[in-house]
Amino acid sequence: MVVRVAQYTLDVVDLDLMAGFWAAALGYAVDAGGDGSAKLHPPDDRVGAPTVWLQGSGTPKHGKNRLHLDVVADGDPADEVSRLIGLGARPTDVGQRGDEGFTVLADPEGNEFCVLHRSPHRR
Repeated sequence: MVVRVAQYTLDVVDLDLMAGFWAAALGYAVDAGGDGSAKLHPPDDRVGAPTVWLQGSGTPKHGKNRLHLDVVADGDPADEVSRLIGLGARPTDVGQRGDEGFTVLADPEGNEFCVLHRSPHRR
C-alpha cells in the first residue's frame, strides 16, 4: 500500500489574491467556500492532478518554505516564467547558483516555487 498526493494546502492571508493567482497559474477552477477558504480544481482532462486547498490564515509567511511546488510548462520555460511574473509572481533567491535546471519564483504572498526547465525524469 502507498499514498499519492491528492491535494496540497496553502495557508493564505489574501484569499482572493491567491485564488486568482494560483487558478490562473495552474489553469484550475476556483470553488470559494464561505469560510475564508477556497478549493482549486484541475480541468477534467488532468486526471489524477491534485486539487489545491487555500486555507485562510491571519499570519503571513515567515522564512523559506520547507516544502514547495515544482511546476513544468507546456511550452518554453522562459515564456512561462514571464507569464507567471505577469500574474504576480516574482523572482526570488534561495541560494541558487544560476546553473540549475529550474527558475525559483515566489507567489504574491512569498511562497517559493520552481519552474522546471524540463519534466522530471528518472535517472
